Amino acid sequence: MRRGFTLLEVLLAAIILGSGLAAILVSMSQAQRMMLASSRQETAQEVMDLGEMAYPLADVKDPDSDLDVPETKAEELWEKITDVRMTGAQREKFHGYTWEREALNRKDSEEDIKRLGNLYTVRVTVRWGDRFRGNGEKESYVTFWRKSGE
Repeated sequence: MRRGFTLLEVLLAAIILGSGLAAILVSMSQAQRMMLASSRQETAQEVMDLGEMAYPLADVKDPDSDLDVPETKAEELWEKITDVRMTGAQREKFHGYTWEREALNRKDSEEDIKRLGNLYTVRVTVRWGDRFRGNGEKESYVTFWRKSGE
């Protein structure tokens, strides 16, 4: 009686082991990508918060001059809301992130805006990554602002 494995059994075991290892490596790669994406999304949310603190919608008086805020670097937002300097780690974290706010219905006529109850549609956008090389990303949300008075 012979002891041991046949060549076919060894090859089958190697194929099963290799398939299992490949599946584990693919899963680890996807998990690492998801962790990196979630950290970028978290930083984008922090930049959105910085922008809202630096340019709050509650302070807007005139939609023609105060509602739109051009693309602003996260470091500039930080400087606008605090006198404390960014640490090196914060500077590295926020590097390349920008924030902007724009009224989407600015070109509507006064009558249309009054018919909507002086309600303006506002989009806030945070961008990061290298847009010039085609791998820039952005996160945005739309909110509303009402012109008081009138």
